[in-house]
Amino acid sequence: MCRLNRNSFAAGQLGRTRGVAAVELALLLVPLLLIVLGVAEFGRAIHTFNTLGKSVRDAARHLAQYGPGDSAVQGEARCLAVYGRADCTGSPLAVGLTPATVLVCDALTCPATHANQPTGRGVMNLATVTIEGYVFTSVLGITLPGSGVALTNRRFPTISATMRAPL
Repeated sequence: MCRLNRNSFAAGQLGRTRGVAAVELALLLVPLLLIVLGVAEFGRAIHTFNTLGKSVRDAARHLAQYGPGDSAVQGEARCLAVYGRADCTGSPLAVGLTPATVLVCDALTCPATHANQPTGRGVMNLATVTIEGYVFTSVLGITLPGSGVALTNRRFPTISATMRAPL
Protein backbone atom coordinates (compact mmCIF):
# COMPACT_ATOMS: atom_id res chain seq x y z
CA MET A 1 0.00 0.00 0.00
CA CYS A 2 1.27 3.40 -0.93
CA ARG A 3 1.35 5.86 1.82
CA LEU A 4 1.06 9.57 0.93
CA ASN A 5 3.23 11.82 2.94
CA ARG A 6 2.04 15.39 3.10
CA ASN A 7 5.56 16.79 3.47
CA SER A 8 6.91 14.99 0.40
CA PHE A 9 3.97 16.27 -1.70
CA ALA A 10 4.52 19.88 -0.63
CA ALA A 11 8.25 19.64 -1.31
CA GLY A 12 7.57 18.38 -4.83
CA GLN A 13 5.17 21.21 -5.56
CA LEU A 14 7.62 23.76 -4.21
CA GLY A 15 10.32 22.57 -6.58
CA ARG A 16 8.03 22.92 -9.60
CA THR A 17 6.82 26.43 -8.72
CA ARG A 18 10.19 27.93 -7.93
CA GLY A 19 10.88 30.97 -10.17
CA VAL A 20 7.26 31.62 -11.13
CA ALA A 21 7.28 34.98 -9.35
CA ALA A 22 10.41 36.03 -11.21
CA VAL A 23 8.83 35.15 -14.57
CA GLU A 24 5.64 37.01 -13.69
CA LEU A 25 7.64 40.06 -12.64
CA ALA A 26 9.61 39.96 -15.89
CA LEU A 27 6.39 39.81 -17.92
CA LEU A 28 4.70 42.65 -16.07
CA LEU A 29 7.67 44.93 -15.53
CA VAL A 30 7.81 46.33 -19.08
CA PRO A 31 4.13 47.39 -19.29
CA LEU A 32 4.20 48.80 -15.78
CA LEU A 33 7.36 50.75 -16.51
CA LEU A 34 5.82 52.16 -19.70
CA ILE A 35 2.72 53.23 -17.77
CA VAL A 36 4.79 54.96 -15.09
CA LEU A 37 6.97 56.75 -17.67
CA GLY A 38 3.89 57.75 -19.69
CA VAL A 39 2.19 59.25 -16.63
CA ALA A 40 5.38 61.13 -15.72
CA GLU A 41 5.71 62.49 -19.28
CA PHE A 42 2.05 63.52 -19.35
CA GLY A 43 2.57 65.35 -16.05
CA ARG A 44 5.59 67.12 -17.51
CA ALA A 45 3.51 68.24 -20.51
CA ILE A 46 0.76 69.60 -18.23
CA HIS A 47 3.36 71.42 -16.12
CA THR A 48 4.89 73.00 -19.24
CA PHE A 49 1.47 74.08 -20.53
CA ASN A 50 0.56 75.67 -17.18
CA THR A 51 3.94 77.42 -16.98
CA LEU A 52 3.44 78.93 -20.43
CA GLY A 53 -0.10 80.02 -19.52
CA LYS A 54 1.11 81.81 -16.40
CA SER A 55 3.97 83.50 -18.25
CA VAL A 56 1.60 84.75 -20.96
CA ARG A 57 -0.71 86.20 -18.28
CA ASP A 58 2.23 87.97 -16.64
CA ALA A 59 3.35 89.35 -19.98
CA ALA A 60 -0.16 90.60 -20.83
CA ARG A 61 -0.45 92.22 -17.39
CA HIS A 62 2.90 93.99 -17.97
CA LEU A 63 1.83 95.13 -21.45
CA ALA A 64 -1.52 96.41 -20.15
CA GLN A 65 0.16 98.70 -17.59
CA TYR A 66 1.67 100.94 -20.28
CA GLY A 67 0.35 102.88 -23.24
CA PRO A 68 0.06 101.20 -26.63
CA GLY A 69 2.82 101.22 -29.24
CA ASP A 70 5.89 101.25 -26.98
CA SER A 71 8.29 98.80 -28.64
CA ALA A 72 10.47 98.55 -25.50
CA VAL A 73 7.46 97.44 -23.43
CA GLN A 74 6.47 94.97 -26.14
CA GLY A 75 9.99 93.51 -26.05
CA GLU A 76 9.81 93.26 -22.26
CA ALA A 77 6.46 91.46 -22.57
CA ARG A 78 8.00 88.96 -25.01
CA CYS A 79 10.90 88.40 -22.61
CA LEU A 80 8.46 87.88 -19.71
CA ALA A 81 6.59 85.26 -21.73
CA VAL A 82 9.77 83.38 -22.69
CA TYR A 83 12.17 83.83 -19.77
CA GLY A 84 9.92 84.96 -16.92
CA ARG A 85 12.07 88.09 -16.66
CA ALA A 86 11.72 91.42 -18.46
CA ASP A 87 15.46 91.65 -19.25
CA CYS A 88 15.66 88.45 -21.36
CA THR A 89 18.26 86.79 -19.12
CA GLY A 90 18.34 83.23 -17.91
CA SER A 91 17.06 80.12 -19.57
CA PRO A 92 13.69 79.84 -21.32
CA LEU A 93 10.76 78.58 -19.26
CA ALA A 94 10.20 75.77 -21.79
CA VAL A 95 12.60 73.98 -24.11
CA GLY A 96 12.50 75.48 -27.60
CA LEU A 97 10.55 78.59 -26.65
CA THR A 98 11.87 81.77 -28.30
CA PRO A 99 10.69 85.39 -28.41
CA ALA A 100 9.84 84.84 -32.09
CA THR A 101 6.98 82.50 -31.08
CA VAL A 102 5.39 85.19 -28.89
CA LEU A 103 2.89 87.55 -30.55
CA VAL A 104 2.06 90.90 -28.93
CA CYS A 105 -1.04 92.85 -29.87
CA ASP A 106 -2.09 96.24 -28.50
CA ALA A 107 -4.17 99.19 -29.69
CA LEU A 108 -1.55 100.35 -32.22
CA THR A 109 -0.31 97.01 -33.59
CA CYS A 110 -3.83 95.51 -33.96
CA PRO A 111 -6.18 98.53 -34.10
CA ALA A 112 -9.17 96.66 -35.59
CA THR A 113 -9.45 94.24 -32.67
CA HIS A 114 -7.76 96.03 -29.76
CA ALA A 115 -8.41 99.80 -30.03
CA ASN A 116 -11.51 101.47 -28.60
CA GLN A 117 -13.50 98.30 -27.96
CA PRO A 118 -17.05 99.09 -26.77
CA THR A 119 -18.21 97.80 -23.42
CA GLY A 120 -21.26 98.43 -21.27
CA ARG A 121 -19.39 101.31 -19.56
CA GLY A 122 -17.75 102.97 -22.53
CA VAL A 123 -14.71 101.96 -24.55
CA MET A 124 -11.36 100.42 -23.67
CA ASN A 125 -8.17 99.24 -25.30
CA LEU A 126 -6.94 95.66 -25.07
CA ALA A 127 -3.50 94.08 -24.75
CA THR A 128 -2.95 90.47 -25.84
CA VAL A 129 0.08 88.19 -25.60
CA THR A 130 -0.04 84.87 -27.48
CA ILE A 131 2.25 81.86 -27.78
CA GLU A 132 1.33 80.10 -30.98
CA GLY A 133 2.70 76.87 -32.39
CA TYR A 134 4.84 75.75 -29.45
CA VAL A 135 6.00 72.16 -29.90
CA PHE A 136 6.44 70.12 -26.71
CA THR A 137 9.41 67.80 -27.08
CA SER A 138 8.96 64.55 -25.19
CA VAL A 139 11.83 62.81 -23.47
CA LEU A 140 10.39 59.46 -24.52
CA GLY A 141 10.54 58.52 -28.18
CA ILE A 142 7.50 56.24 -28.12
CA THR A 143 5.30 55.30 -31.05
CA LEU A 144 2.16 53.36 -30.22
CA PRO A 145 2.45 50.00 -31.97
CA GLY A 146 -0.01 49.38 -34.76
CA SER A 147 -1.35 52.94 -34.79
CA GLY A 148 1.65 54.95 -35.94
CA VAL A 149 0.81 57.66 -33.39
CA ALA A 150 4.06 59.21 -32.14
CA LEU A 151 4.17 60.61 -28.63
CA THR A 152 7.32 62.62 -29.21
CA ASN A 153 6.65 66.10 -30.58
CA ARG A 154 3.19 67.41 -29.78
CA ARG A 155 2.02 70.89 -30.76
CA PHE A 156 0.29 72.79 -27.96
CA PRO A 157 -2.86 74.76 -28.73
CA THR A 158 -2.59 78.52 -28.85
CA ILE A 159 -1.92 79.97 -25.40
CA SER A 160 -3.22 83.53 -25.08
CA ALA A 161 -4.12 86.15 -22.48
CA THR A 162 -5.98 89.43 -23.03
CA MET A 163 -6.29 92.28 -20.52
CA ARG A 164 -7.66 95.80 -20.46
CA ALA A 165 -5.16 98.48 -21.30
CA PRO A 166 -5.23 102.27 -20.86
CA LEU A 167 -6.82 104.39 -23.60
